[in-house]
Amino acid sequence: MDSDKRKGLQFGSKVVYYAPDEATQSISAPIITSSSFQYDADIYQEVVEGARKAVNIYGRCGNPTEYQFEEQMAIIEEADACLATASGMAAISTALFGLLKQGDHIVCDWTTYSSTHEMLDHRLTDYGITTTFVDSAIPDSVEAAIQDNTKVIYFETIANPTMKVAAIPPLVDIAHAHGLILVCDNTFASPAVMQPLQWGVDIVVESASKFIGGHNDVIGGAICMKSDKLPADFLEQIRWNTMVKWGAPLSPFNAWLLLRGIQTLDVRLERQCRTAAALANHLVNHPKVEGVWYPGLANHPQHEIATAQIPGYGAMLTFAVADGDAALKVADSLELAAFGASLGGVRTAVQIPATMAFLDIPEAERLEMGIHNGMIRISTGLEDSADLIADLEIALACI
Repeated sequence: MDSDKRKGLQFGSKVVYYAPDEATQSISAPIITSSSFQYDADIYQEVVEGARKAVNIYGRCGNPTEYQFEEQMAIIEEADACLATASGMAAISTALFGLLKQGDHIVCDWTTYSSTHEMLDHRLTDYGITTTFVDSAIPDSVEAAIQDNTKVIYFETIANPTMKVAAIPPLVDIAHAHGLILVCDNTFASPAVMQPLQWGVDIVVESASKFIGGHNDVIGGAICMKSDKLPADFLEQIRWNTMVKWGAPLSPFNAWLLLRGIQTLDVRLERQCRTAAALANHLVNHPKVEGVWYPGLANHPQHEIATAQIPGYGAMLTFAVADGDAALKVADSLELAAFGASLGGVRTAVQIPATMAFLDIPEAERLEMGIHNGMIRISTGLEDSADLIADLEIALACI
């Protein structure tokens, strides 16, 4: 089946299909672990003349298994191109450094992943790149923050950990009216739930370590692009002028694990989203729960936007108890759900965002983001929802 036919398939078929390997007729993607490749005179001449991805040069520049992952990601994100990276943060930093130079400015949503926030607020300033943080759910605030040197607007499909959902069409209109590039982190949703490129976003970054891999056993990232605001070969440009220079390629083994994870992405997210809804609807009525943040709840501030943009509402939710001590007691009392970092795996995982993922953000800033010590974030897995509810009930009874 050629790539055009694959693009016409439903999502569940796209993720499963792999064109048989020509050399072996294998219907599963092989791992090619080589970091070095033998040239002949013709290949040498192609390299001298500027060929890059068309030939295998060196493992830091790319690898056949990595290229296969990029092709599959481009198909499921409905992108024109994809660049794989060693992690989600490598994807974010490669994309932004590829787009920006000294003296440029970014408008970014205030509630972003802590490492992203820290990079924008501290590390990029060392290179003369500044950021204004705003609430992307208020389009007028985004537009008001644009300066003469603004180049990028950056936001998350579903904000971590407040589950805020920004309306994409107004952001697209604002960005493109001002000649800016709109970049979106789609990690919390995943391409199974949302494809922002189809809404007019220019670049999507993903931490493939999360739902795409899906088993908490791999680190990887991806940058996907579909934009008439950038050169068609933009991702290949930043492969060579940024990612290769960072030294942040995706390893062949991790690319293979991610390819395998993609094949079950659709069925995993279908169940995980269902479970998230069940947990949210149970917790919202619990006497010891002081708040629940989940886009599928009718009282969520952006529920109507989420309904339009994110079918299934995602597999993440956050709830709050009285304070940090109570949150720790609940998290530590869980037996079925894991208490730890990361998300998107087959096992349900919880964390306390204020003192884990956002520990390096000063408390005053965390509170301004809407993150307080009593919050517990849940990444739903594949367990039976009834068992997870029972686990939560026992843990909540401990406070």
